[in-house]
Amino acid sequence: MMKGESELIPQHTPLDHTIIQQPNEQWDYCAPNHPSKTLITANNPDQRNELSQWVEQVTRQLIEDLPENETEVGLQISGTSTTTYHVPALLGEVRPKKIARRDSSEGIGEHQQQHQWKSNTHDDHRLARDETGVKGMSGLDDQGLNLITLLLECAVAISVDNLGEAHRMLLELTQMASPYGPSCAERVVAYFAKAMASRVINSWLGICSPLINYKSVHTAFQAFNNISPFIKFAHFTSNQAILEAFHRRDRVHIIDVDIMQGLQWPALFHILATRMEGPPHVTMTGIGTSMELLIETGKQLSNFAKRLGMSFEFHPIGGKTGEIDISTFKISRGEAIAIHWVQHSLYDATGPDWKTMRLLQQLSPRVVTLVEQEIALGGSFLDRFVGSLHYYSTIFDSLGAFLESDDSSRHSVEHGLLYREINNILAIGGPARNGEDKFRHWRSELSKNGFIQVPLSTNSMAQAQLILNMFPPAHGYSLVQGDGTLRLGWKDTSLFTASAWTSPNSR
Repeated sequence: MMKGESELIPQHTPLDHTIIQQPNEQWDYCAPNHPSKTLITANNPDQRNELSQWVEQVTRQLIEDLPENETEVGLQISGTSTTTYHVPALLGEVRPKKIARRDSSEGIGEHQQQHQWKSNTHDDHRLARDETGVKGMSGLDDQGLNLITLLLECAVAISVDNLGEAHRMLLELTQMASPYGPSCAERVVAYFAKAMASRVINSWLGICSPLINYKSVHTAFQAFNNISPFIKFAHFTSNQAILEAFHRRDRVHIIDVDIMQGLQWPALFHILATRMEGPPHVTMTGIGTSMELLIETGKQLSNFAKRLGMSFEFHPIGGKTGEIDISTFKISRGEAIAIHWVQHSLYDATGPDWKTMRLLQQLSPRVVTLVEQEIALGGSFLDRFVGSLHYYSTIFDSLGAFLESDDSSRHSVEHGLLYREINNILAIGGPARNGEDKFRHWRSELSKNGFIQVPLSTNSMAQAQLILNMFPPAHGYSLVQGDGTLRLGWKDTSLFTASAWTSPNSR
């Protein structure tokens, strides 16, 4: 259920005053602008996230050159760059090809194999800790380091289908790590181990379809919106771009690729209803997998628009965007179309990406607002494991910086949202499991398919900074403007990137 409008729209905050301003820039762009990058941090920009830094250092330590046919992993080292490494098994004598398939002819029993694996890798753990030094990383004790290193070990075993060894290590991890633990490292490992255990069970049983309680997910999503700036950043930055695209347009149509509860739209409705030129007629198409929730969201938004005196109609469409035919959309002549998508990893909201791209081209929108997670969802299991461990350890660190370990909202977000995303990426997601190739970055794909980037305006930057000001400044959130995008992250790691695009054939 949606909360009341007073909880969705702060009535007396600077955020309202910023977004209510009429846009100063017209929507007539011919090419993307590339302003110099601007970094705004609420903390020392050189301060590193200890947990994600250790993940990076241990991963580096476990990296050697592989044959050309081995897997490559893109590991994000900074907020704006990605370094590609070859990821083999652990250091030492153990190699994936030796682990994956052994028989009695090799003269090594199962017990001896496990002992050899454990002996070698534990020696390597000590070597990794000795060489990386872990200096200046007092937030991670030996237990945390051992947990993360064992988790990396387990991921390698899973990647080469050594499920028996992976199961043994997962039993050890689940006894050592708790999602209620005092350290971020322990909580991250607990959730990753749980997701990887699901992966192992799925591999044995051939089950990889998630059961999603959408109401529970939406409750956790709402809690995340309350305790962290990331969701507010996605919503209000997109709203600003849509507001500017709808300047002086009388009929507008918003298509939300995955509307959920529609938390961001009342704020935009409030601004549209108070425009100097008068409110437009607003049509909204909400896409989602639960028609029950879509209908409920439509009722809530319709009631809110009615109280504002705004002409509004809502059309729910059940399914994934890539599986919807353009004839399903009730597009009227003369409507300015905005397509909005805040990405998440909870479940696949689009289906085949290439079909979604084809639909976007057919709709010819005036603006596409896109907020992407800076994490790769495709590739091999090991690709996704390394990228997601770095990404989610950073988010967990940001929550743990100012919320106590027993905070109920923090647990709701970690258990009801972040764990579900981790589980979807590791236990369910990936081309090998669902047969669908996913774009690494939609920004590059939109450009390849003829869309023109619309640089986010100075109003968007100012508004994003106001959002950060709503949170204590010592927590290390960072805001980067460059290449027409806005990136919000924690310390030196970019987590969410907002961008806007227009079709060359826009209505």
